[in-house]
Amino acid sequence: MERSRRNFCNLVRRAAVAGAILPLGACGFSPLYSRGDDNSQAVSAELAAVRIEPLRDRIGQQMHNFLRDRLNPNGQPVSPNYQLRLQIQETTSELGVRRDETATRANLKLTANFDLRDAGNGASLINGRSTSTTSYDILENPFATTISERDARDRALREVADDIQTRLAVYFSST
Repeated sequence: MERSRRNFCNLVRRAAVAGAILPLGACGFSPLYSRGDDNSQAVSAELAAVRIEPLRDRIGQQMHNFLRDRLNPNGQPVSPNYQLRLQIQETTSELGVRRDETATRANLKLTANFDLRDAGNGASLINGRSTSTTSYDILENPFATTISERDARDRALREVADDIQTRLAVYFSST
């Protein structure tokens, strides 16, 4: 009796899973980065044709390098089809205050406004804002605090670069 009940429950579970998955085949869902797919190769080619405008400060240089590694790992295109312009803002807010009013924790918020333009006519194709907030410890040793802050900045830059890459890939896959 118990065994037949277990078999029936397993059959019901399998039917429920199949019923939930089956409609996805007709919804138009397609993976963005599938291998061997013509669309994914076209998206990669479009991303590789983006020239990232240089930024002046160290944070901008790091963002430029992270984006270049993601969009065009073979280097900047010689004759780009698109230009990506960025503006980066960083703010730090201290939190986790001790009784002597010294902070023990901080949030680093990195915001990047981006604008993808057609290299031929300069028309704006897509623009947006990407934000990442990371935390780090404020320690008694200033060097350790500097290293902790640098690590938080690197994590935020990577997150923002990943987000911009994904948003550009979605744009190129829909055009």
